[in-house]
Amino acid sequence: MLSTGKGRTTCSYFLPGDSTILYASTHLAADTCPEAPRAYQGKYVWAVHPEYDIFVADMKGNVLRQLTNEPGYDAEATLSPDGSQIVFTSTRSGDLELWTMNTDGSNVKQVTNELGYDGGAFFSPDGKKLVFRASRPKAEEEVKTYKELLANGLVQPINMEIFVCNVDGSDLKQITHLGGASWAPYFYPNGEKVIFSSNHHTESGRVFNLFSIDLNGENLEQITFDPTFDAFPMFSPDGKKLIFASNRNNGDTRDTNLFLADWESQ
Repeated sequence: MLSTGKGRTTCSYFLPGDSTILYASTHLAADTCPEAPRAYQGKYVWAVHPEYDIFVADMKGNVLRQLTNEPGYDAEATLSPDGSQIVFTSTRSGDLELWTMNTDGSNVKQVTNELGYDGGAFFSPDGKKLVFRASRPKAEEEVKTYKELLANGLVQPINMEIFVCNVDGSDLKQITHLGGASWAPYFYPNGEKVIFSSNHHTESGRVFNLFSIDLNGENLEQITFDPTFDAFPMFSPDGKKLIFASNRNNGDTRDTNLFLADWESQ
């Protein structure tokens, strides 16, 4: 175990050299885990714990540095291919926005600034772009609900689309307009397409499969077809393997496991 064993931890990622890791943790606030409700006033929600900060630890579990120290949620950190920058989600501006910083925690910059949950970001293989999931509440009732939930440390992840932008936030584009929840995006090894998880194709909204789409929002293609939950796809650095999480083969339980597949270039 590389975390402290205290609080909640999430979103771990190797730093250059594979001798240190990033992760987010609430252990400074309390030894116990903050509660994570599955529902709020009948709504399915995710918890956005304001106690989260981002840390660097070695492979023995020693915390070497605390990279964030602002009030509110700091988590969902991933690393640029050249190992120089981190992208993460933070509420330090009052909303769930994307931010970047150097790997020592310096040079913090805000990337997105539109109302809604921006998260789960990854760099493109050339390090010039970001892909992420986002909600964009527009109607008055949607905005009211979003702000009420966020004030209680919650988000309702039922309406999300996939966006891409330059690392500085410029040239922001919404590349899916599917409805439902499209999320967990990751760039193809060539940087020209994105793979992601979505439930837009099912009436119940309970089945998530993997899809791909071009960066201009064209050529949507379904990748997996099982009647359960597939998400969190990521390619190996050489582009030959795909790893993803799935609820298939779990004996009708709620267990989620990891699956590895050969990737045949198209």
